Amino acid sequence: MTSSSALEEAVEFAENPEPRCPCVLLLDTSGSMNGPALDALNEGLKSFKNDLVKDPLASRRVEVAVVTFDNEVRVVQDFVTVDQFDPPGLTAGGMTHMGAAIHKALDMVAARKQQYRSNGVAYYRPWVFLITDGAPQGEPDDVVEQAAQRVKSDEAGRKVALFAVGVENADMNRLAQLAVRAPVKLNGLNFVEMFVWLSASMQKVSQSRVDEQVALPPPGWSAV
Repeated sequence: MTSSSALEEAVEFAENPEPRCPCVLLLDTSGSMNGPALDALNEGLKSFKNDLVKDPLASRRVEVAVVTFDNEVRVVQDFVTVDQFDPPGLTAGGMTHMGAAIHKALDMVAARKQQYRSNGVAYYRPWVFLITDGAPQGEPDDVVEQAAQRVKSDEAGRKVALFAVGVENADMNRLAQLAVRAPVKLNGLNFVEMFVWLSASMQKVSQSRVDEQVALPPPGWSAV
């Protein structure tokens, strides 16, 4: 890390010493998401921001990062508190490099936790929220297998909580192999409802004690 970014970080945490609640949104932007699904996803991101920013505590505690994956894995938003979050307008095309995307999200979470520790800032268990309408595609099987193993070991060590959400024709069986928690099927294109639920959940977590178990609201946006 350069000294200037270390200084910026120190200033950021001095100005806002609240414990942090990091959440990586891991979003599938492969070609099959194009059209109504992507439009609904973009709307959902706006609702997430608008809902969370109304809560003064959550807007200073919840940190959002956005990673998209198709043929490439892109960090379109590095970690920022919600009051600084500007939802990106996403576009879609290409294959589904999901394994590489999971690796990226876990790397980012590990690096961010190191920054919290260096600056004496407490943090909640990070969330990775994976949204896809397919299955891993166009990348080596071992990349995907290693990603699944990392998720298992990070979940076991309580280093991260990964939630997988399947949209439309997502391969739910494949998602179940990647995530420790049972993947949830989105009802239609209810992204706005889903992100409002995510916002409510993050608010509950951000208002709890750092090591407290929090009961999350039931996901009314899921297809049973």
